[in-house]
Amino acid sequence: MSEKLVLWFEELGQEDRELVGRKCANLGEMVKIGLRVPPGFALSVEAYLDFMSLTGAVAEIGKYLAKFEPKDLEQFNQASADIRQMVQLKAVPEKIEKAIVSHYSELSRRCHTDEVAVSTRSAGLLSHPGQYETYLNVLGGPALVDKIRLVWASTFNPRSLAFRSRKKMPLESDPIGVAVQEMVKARAAGVIFTADPNTGDDTRMIIEGNWGLGESVVGGELTPDIYILDKKSLKILEKKLGPKSRYVTFKKGGVIEKKAPPDKSGKFCLSDEEAREIGRLGKVLEKHFGEAQDVEWAVEEGKQLPESIILLQTRAEIIAQNKTPIDQIVDLMLDRFSRGVGFDGGKM
Repeated sequence: MSEKLVLWFEELGQEDRELVGRKCANLGEMVKIGLRVPPGFALSVEAYLDFMSLTGAVAEIGKYLAKFEPKDLEQFNQASADIRQMVQLKAVPEKIEKAIVSHYSELSRRCHTDEVAVSTRSAGLLSHPGQYETYLNVLGGPALVDKIRLVWASTFNPRSLAFRSRKKMPLESDPIGVAVQEMVKARAAGVIFTADPNTGDDTRMIIEGNWGLGESVVGGELTPDIYILDKKSLKILEKKLGPKSRYVTFKKGGVIEKKAPPDKSGKFCLSDEEAREIGRLGKVLEKHFGEAQDVEWAVEEGKQLPESIILLQTRAEIIAQNKTPIDQIVDLMLDRFSRGVGFDGGKM
């Protein structure tokens, strides 16, 4: 086989986007330039293609879709359920399973534990934020193999099928990489936009944050704390205290959403010094990648600045005003549809 199935982040760089997907390639690039990124590895696009081919899933899905003539969004829902069941019932081929488990064992050794808790996130060749599933706090080789299969199956979720149909892309396949990354024991987490995501103003940076893990912020499920920074000086221009009524934290083999106690909901999740350090790192990434970035960060418990600020991923920022009106309407329709059928991204 010409391609490797699994690669360490430190083996990757921007040039490997076609090999492992944008997210994994960017993680490799971040490691390469010395930023604080949780250790991990990437499953290549080849691993996805091998799984779909060797199990017969791609042929089975092709037969199903030959009769598929969608007329409304509900039909995408039914097709998604049928196809995902096909994929989820397939056993991961032995050579792929062995590669995953051996890298997981080595990652656990590097992290000085028997079974390291990891996240599994999709990495598309194109950027489709939030379309595919993420699993957090996964423990053990067998559980990891299972969750990777579910991430692969999520390329057939209703929103993704509708998106590919709208873009006139093939419905039967959307090859992705998968990032497997050590979980961070986050005291707080969130995102930074190195340009205003609504107006495109590149003189300001916007930080959004909440207590615990960042899924409550990334998923847009609550109003987070907001920090507005002057990009040049890193001066905090404005702070807005979000209600932060809930937060996401660890449970055995996964995560759970909890009600925030008053001493958390009524307090900013970041100090001014932490916000400025996140801003500084955002500027580093923007300069390196040559365009505005959307960066996920976490503040690790038990560490002091600047080592406490950990970067989980980065991608090119999407500015709302650059979308056409029809794209905005269809995106909103697809988002509401996915929420209506209970699609939650597998985060919980």
